[in-house]
Amino acid sequence: MSDYDLIVLGSGPGGYVAAIRAAQLGLKVAIVERENLGGICLNWGCIPTKALLRSAEIYHYMQHAGDYGLTATNISAGIDAVVKRSRGVAKQLNQGVTHLMKKNKITVYMGDGKLTAANKLTVTKDGKSEELTAKNIILATGARARDLPFAPADGKRIWTYRHAMVPPEMPKKLLVIGSGAIGIEFASFYNDMGAEVTVVEMLDRIVPVEDADVSTFLEKALTKQGMTIMTGAGVEELKATATGVSAKIKGKDGKVIASEFTHCIVAIGIVPNTENIGLEALGVEMDRGFLKTDPMCRTNVPGLWAIGDITAPPWLAHKASHEGVIAAEAIAGGHPHAMDPKNIPGCTYCHPQVASVGLTEAKAKEAGYDVKVGNFPFLGNGKAIALGEAEGFIKTVFDAKTGELLGAHMVGAEVTELIQGYTIGKTAELVEADFMHAVFPHPTLSEMMHESVLGAYGKMLHM
Repeated sequence: MSDYDLIVLGSGPGGYVAAIRAAQLGLKVAIVERENLGGICLNWGCIPTKALLRSAEIYHYMQHAGDYGLTATNISAGIDAVVKRSRGVAKQLNQGVTHLMKKNKITVYMGDGKLTAANKLTVTKDGKSEELTAKNIILATGARARDLPFAPADGKRIWTYRHAMVPPEMPKKLLVIGSGAIGIEFASFYNDMGAEVTVVEMLDRIVPVEDADVSTFLEKALTKQGMTIMTGAGVEELKATATGVSAKIKGKDGKVIASEFTHCIVAIGIVPNTENIGLEALGVEMDRGFLKTDPMCRTNVPGLWAIGDITAPPWLAHKASHEGVIAAEAIAGGHPHAMDPKNIPGCTYCHPQVASVGLTEAKAKEAGYDVKVGNFPFLGNGKAIALGEAEGFIKTVFDAKTGELLGAHMVGAEVTELIQGYTIGKTAELVEADFMHAVFPHPTLSEMMHESVLGAYGKMLHM
């Protein structure tokens, strides 16, 4: 039996960060992983998808070289080479996490972990088991893609995100079910790579968690790129055949249309990985399958903590990492700040990109705020025009009474990098005057952030 101060079950962006921070604070730490260090995000999610999207982005620019005064001929894209690069990026970062475990003297156990008590965990691999004990255990087992109940993914014609990252062939006519971040990112990737893409969303707009103005703009942009977008629609039947996928789609008008596709990506949400890890015997409280925790990430069972996608939304890698730090510091006897969900940014890496933090305009009004709203277009920004990326806007929502920034919403080039400026502002509880008095460098895309704030108060300069 091996004894530790902390055992972390799961080595995704929540788990491995929790282990590192705990080790930095002087705790004896072990981490248990059944597949790959770095978890889904690093190996099969956030990182390799961005590598795919980068390849598609460059291919897109090559096809539009004439827009930049350049000439490119005989342009082609091979899906196998693009996927190979993506897998190489994931492998490099997996090796990086392995190095970090060694550097921080964290003991790694590869195998399936299962709780046998609040402070005991058994690791099983190749039929052999080892029992570990610890004063505290952090559960960071993540989540997996949710299947359609009537058409589970087969990896050949019906894919989850994991299949879509290593496709057996390039789809010619692709159906994407669900328009959240995962669905839209893959729709954008395969559309740029040359597939004919149809997106079906059951709600009345795509990327439905975003501000309505962003959803409307993005739908127009993706439609202009050649995608077919069906909102208020649902897939009533989906069948894989030897040559493709047949689907019956009910549109917002109530009519059912039969369509044929070569492949289908199902992106309708996630299922937490909470089975077979011993939770039931310990009486851990759950809410619709997700573990309930307090602001410090404690479950109702003393010594048992939970972070990331097995807890409450938003289900984002950076939220999991931050929770890992909070839990590790609380376990070590510190007094970390609880995380405010309204200060967690969200990013979608489609083309154009989408990013946001805080309340949408509609949610702010529903909450009873009297709001001031600023909206500045990319077309009014010199850097955006020079980049050939004059498509998009930045929207800010303020409390008219106090000047508090309630939310920021962006669509356009590199907005996933810009959003952190507003996130820091919200976390620091800055008000409109703080943003107005800040000096933004020129020429940059970030100037639009300044202009949007100015616009909310009738002081816009360049539009």
